[in-house]
Amino acid sequence: MNVKTPHPAIGGNWASLLLPIAADDSIEFDKLGEEIDILIDAGVDGIYSNGTAGEFHNQTEEEFDRIQEMLAERCKASSMPFVIGACQPDPLIMLNRARRAAALNPRAIQVILPDWWPLTDAEAVDFLKRAAEAAEGIPLILYNPPHAKRVLAPKELGMACAAAPAVIGIKLADGDASWYAETRRHLSGLSLFVPGHHLATGIKEGVAAGSFSNVACLSPRGAQLWTLSTRSDLDGALELEGRICAFMETHIVPFRQQLGYSNAALDKLLSVIGNWGPVGTRLRSPYRSIDAAEAVRLRRIARSELPDLFP
Repeated sequence: MNVKTPHPAIGGNWASLLLPIAADDSIEFDKLGEEIDILIDAGVDGIYSNGTAGEFHNQTEEEFDRIQEMLAERCKASSMPFVIGACQPDPLIMLNRARRAAALNPRAIQVILPDWWPLTDAEAVDFLKRAAEAAEGIPLILYNPPHAKRVLAPKELGMACAAAPAVIGIKLADGDASWYAETRRHLSGLSLFVPGHHLATGIKEGVAAGSFSNVACLSPRGAQLWTLSTRSDLDGALELEGRICAFMETHIVPFRQQLGYSNAALDKLLSVIGNWGPVGTRLRSPYRSIDAAEAVRLRRIARSELPDLFP
């Protein structure tokens, strides 16, 4: 199924919608609305829901609908682009989410490959075609993270997306120089979203259209300014990227590598370090949350090492 045209190109600094979770594991929807308003006011290029940091894997369908409706209503009122994540490990639930998301007319709908058993190439194509039908002309973004059951190489991604032209972009992890060369060879027609802390490198390599950004978790406004600087002062943006990566490797990644916390826990930690909204570090059970005291400890360090992100 081909996408209805025209659709504007998608790129830039996209901020993740993080779920404020109460002590009883409920979603605090009043705080979620406040968070959306803050992100809109920060002037990010767009807001996306139900990525990993949005805990898409751990919410009911009623909650899913309420989150997307709130996002769509507030973004449409302010002309803020938004992407809805229909992601879910179960393919039937994901297709139904995509159908309901399409009715809200987002800029795109993000999906993953079904994730209980790794898909073959042919199965991946079949699923993407079905997702395109469910999306009813809304473009698709394929999210293929490093922790997926099957991480597709650039050539594999290119073949799958060529067979499913509704896919206009991919959110993925980047790699070394050979990975960038392969990506330029096989994925040149797609909008690619690299990890937020590698955005300047991705742009320098001629690959990145933007990022669904963990840096925006830390500072939505600062991430937006940094994204803009990649167009006007790429060398300066690369220098800041080096400091961002050093901060992440020294202070954030150890929570995952040494203590076993999830990526969603790290993103929520970043948001509390940045202290820009009402999200909090709490994840929904059974996933463990990083103590908010760690965010308070790291806040001074972040502002000292990355003052550019806190205008």
